[in-house]
Amino acid sequence: MYQFFVEPSQIQDKKVIITGGDVNHIKNVLRLKAGEEIAVRNGVDGKEYRCGIEEFAQDQIICSLRFIREEGVELPSKIYLFQGIPKADKMELIVQKAVELGVFEVIPVAVKRCVVKLDERKARAKVSRWQGIAEAAAKQCKRGIIPVVRETMTMKEAVSYAGGMDVRLIPYELAEDMSHTKRIIEAVRPGESVAVFIGPEGGFEESEIADALAAGIEPITLGKRILRTETAGLTVLSWLMYHFE
Repeated sequence: MYQFFVEPSQIQDKKVIITGGDVNHIKNVLRLKAGEEIAVRNGVDGKEYRCGIEEFAQDQIICSLRFIREEGVELPSKIYLFQGIPKADKMELIVQKAVELGVFEVIPVAVKRCVVKLDERKARAKVSRWQGIAEAAAKQCKRGIIPVVRETMTMKEAVSYAGGMDVRLIPYELAEDMSHTKRIIEAVRPGESVAVFIGPEGGFEESEIADALAAGIEPITLGKRILRTETAGLTVLSWLMYHFE
């Protein structure tokens, strides 16, 4: 079943009004007909509004609300992925898969070893594209919300932003003892916010690691093999998803 996101104001009593780009997608790409059932979410309350297509207008689709499913599909904790900006289109893959695995926010981080250097205009364009990928992935995997891709931060800004989060982790190639990492993951309780810091292809510089550790961010190991940047964050997210679900 196809799922779409709308603003809360577009759910009105027993009617759901779909506008924007989804109108053309439903009418001309999916070619759905009146009477067919779709799922709609407002991206806020996590509920699924099951409704039937009632009427096609020029710039909107009017649907009748049939029932509401309230069981949650979201993880019981908010996970924030602080991702060092990688080369080429790797960030697109990371955003897509992170959304599938249940991330709450993705924060691109411009660290010292990032090969890609974005000026303000390019950074805004990139973030806009990554947000679109997050929305498409949220629709595909039937998330209850659309995870947010934040504006690019420096490492200092990222560490500060994560300051109020309950659990803060940074995979580090010199960290050892997988049993310690396992204990940390298993100790995360539902409702606690989790920050995960991932470096770009070249990893973090020692000074950045030192600053993170000084701020209380916990170093963990991902095992005996060195993982690519596009694999590392998804590994931690997978562990957390398994732990919670």
